[in-house]
Amino acid sequence: MGRNPVVGRQGPGHHAAVIPPEGRAATLEVTQIRSSIGHPETMRRTLAALGLRHHQQTVRVANNASVRGMLFKVRHLIEVRTAGEG
Repeated sequence: MGRNPVVGRQGPGHHAAVIPPEGRAATLEVTQIRSSIGHPETMRRTLAALGLRHHQQTVRVANNASVRGMLFKVRHLIEVRTAGEG
């Protein structure tokens, strides 16, 4: 058995994106802030489905339930902001 990957990555010093509720904004700006190297293939495919191909890339996505589920899955690899209208 391998080690638990969560051990040592808990607490306020470790990043986890806060995903805003659906009513707050129609679109979200998502930036990949950590690499997908060393993470499971499902997380890599989730980042690709969101349109994130490279580290530090930013994309705009719709704020709906399916996208928020994907964001929740990779919340430790991304940063989420509400998209400024305009």
